[in-house]
Amino acid sequence: MKIRSVQAPGAPQATGNYSQALEISGSERLLFVSGQIPETADGELPADFAGQCRLVWSNVEAQLRAAGMSLDNLVKVTTFLSDRRYGPENGAIRQQVLGDRRPALTVIVAGIYEERWFLEIEAIAAV
Repeated sequence: MKIRSVQAPGAPQATGNYSQALEISGSERLLFVSGQIPETADGELPADFAGQCRLVWSNVEAQLRAAGMSLDNLVKVTTFLSDRRYGPENGAIRQQVLGDRRPALTVIVAGIYEERWFLEIEAIAAV
């Protein structure tokens, strides 16, 4: 599989750890990860945003591993935040988790299904 970052001339540049667009060629498999929530398998829920955010990323990684993939295979990430005040902390934690990886990225501020959740993350991965 080959992944190429695409940046259209005249369009805004990416300002964080993401690509404006990704082109994938030679992919054999796609994995669509539903919105992962900030709960453990036992239903435990961290009280703070940082704890919830790290747990959601852990749950995303678990789904990737179950399909024989890793964060290196992410091509698209959509984060749903319950409040825009979580934006900076979300970005900092995402940077820690993803490092130099640059998937396409969207962050949406929206009403989350469960009021106790501060975020959900869905993803697309490819091999």
